[in-house]
Amino acid sequence: MLQTLYRRLSTTAFVFRGYNTTNLGRTPELLAHPRYGAVTAHWLTQCGEIASEVLGRKIDLIHRVRNQEETDISTYADAVALIIAVELAHLEILRQQFHLDFHKAQYAIGYSLGELAALVAAGSLSVEDALKIPLELAEDCASLAPHCTLAVLFSRKQPLDAQQVLHACQEIGSQTGKLVGISSVLSPNSVIVIGEDETASMLHQLLNERTKDRLYLKKSPDQWPPMHTPIVWRKNIPSRAGILMNAMQSGLTAPSPPVLSMVTGKCSYTDTNVRETIHRWVDQPQRLWDVVYETLRTGTETIVHLGPQPNIVPATYRRLAENVEVQTRGSLGTRTLATFVNRPWVKSLLPARTYLLRAPAIKQVILEDWLLEQEP
Repeated sequence: MLQTLYRRLSTTAFVFRGYNTTNLGRTPELLAHPRYGAVTAHWLTQCGEIASEVLGRKIDLIHRVRNQEETDISTYADAVALIIAVELAHLEILRQQFHLDFHKAQYAIGYSLGELAALVAAGSLSVEDALKIPLELAEDCASLAPHCTLAVLFSRKQPLDAQQVLHACQEIGSQTGKLVGISSVLSPNSVIVIGEDETASMLHQLLNERTKDRLYLKKSPDQWPPMHTPIVWRKNIPSRAGILMNAMQSGLTAPSPPVLSMVTGKCSYTDTNVRETIHRWVDQPQRLWDVVYETLRTGTETIVHLGPQPNIVPATYRRLAENVEVQTRGSLGTRTLATFVNRPWVKSLLPARTYLLRAPAIKQVILEDWLLEQEP
């Protein structure tokens, strides 16, 4: 894998994961590792100290990792510091132990909280600024979770009309005074929604009354902070985040490598819009599908997943690859089709969606697993 990365950094994207209900992953093994332990301890200590100062209480991430104490919604702030610390440790290990220059990569990508870590790694934000914003607001974000339901809304046959979903969310708001919104667009036929009380179920019912193809709703049994939805308006979180961003010492430098943003679905960050774009990150949906498609369109060959036990982005690429293979089975091989997509004369003739044929050829690497597979 390493030699491939050296040769193909220009077609490699590094993906930073976001918050999940489990956030330790294999970090205890990295902390105990003879080659990786010192770097892992350094970042856990630094981010723990920043979190302790911001929150006014002791945050001992090394103790948490060594004792394998998982986070939950009551320790959401600890999870924020832990995730960013581990992601930055992963990159530092690659630099120190394997002499890999992350700044030569094609893209940095971050899902949810991971976008802040990506901006730190790419030189736009200091780790202090990246942590301070979510940590200052973590308690209020977590306090909204018990009144909310996270669910995946999906169709098995036809694409979902995001505008129709948004319109239905607004209707429910006008009828009930409750908030419900799209938190992430996972694919053309699936979105994550978060709603107060029973609004997610109401949304499901309303849309099924209006669509020809049946829609399905899979609710999560866990509590989730309602980031990237209007629900954060309840605590004035976007406006408070804006005030904090205004005072940041960093955020005046364009990222290198470019950060392919989940806010816009494009490489939108410049040296003047970092604050503006992160502000949109607070209450606007994550455009995961747009980012996935952009990597396929622009020739990304390898995805390296950073952070403890990444799940949602690896699963998205895997499902897409499986779906493409099913649809093309019995015709030309998917690798042959993917090669055709890169021929200019064919590109001009085929529809844009042909880039999806590249999905089975994407190589995914879970970095914590790869690191622990190497010889001592």
